[in-house]
Amino acid sequence: MKILVLNCGSSSIKYQLIDMDNNAQVMAKGLLERIGLEMGEFTHKYHGEKHYEQLPIPDHTIGIKIVLNALVDSKMGVIKDLKEISAVGHRVAHGGEFFPESVLINEEVIKEIESLRDIAPLHIPGSVAGIRAMQQILPNVPMSAVFDTSFHLRMPAEAYLYALPYEYYEKYRVRRYGAHGTSHQYVSQRGA
Repeated sequence: MKILVLNCGSSSIKYQLIDMDNNAQVMAKGLLERIGLEMGEFTHKYHGEKHYEQLPIPDHTIGIKIVLNALVDSKMGVIKDLKEISAVGHRVAHGGEFFPESVLINEEVIKEIESLRDIAPLHIPGSVAGIRAMQQILPNVPMSAVFDTSFHLRMPAEAYLYALPYEYYEKYRVRRYGAHGTSHQYVSQRGA
């Protein structure tokens, strides 16, 4: 089973293709940066080699296509066909209070993610664009979302509420959400 992991940020896409049947070996990984600017940057690492180029990357959909083309490219590809990808995992920076754990992505999940645009205006558009692009290109491949805020949803109210009128929390969802929860969870589990 090969899993494509995507981290679509505000102006970047990080990715890894992982072969779960081979001790979770990373087959390829890379980074697209400066999405939406005049000239973007693409770095793709595969079989101990590194490919770098500057090219226009006007949006996340084009960025996803660049990633997928690299994975099946005759020179720098690591798979022969996109059908080899069994699942896609999306790292989503903000899940609000909706997602205490990872979820399979469906339209309801996407709508809930989109509803968080006001809370995370730099992160949510890129995440949704990456999800939508993968739905178009690989419509029958299951996708999951992992939320950086999930780890911190276990905080008690006295830790996440600010010393502000409570109506700000009720009306505008103003609270501490925490950040980099996937990293915090990994480190705390390793430490334990």
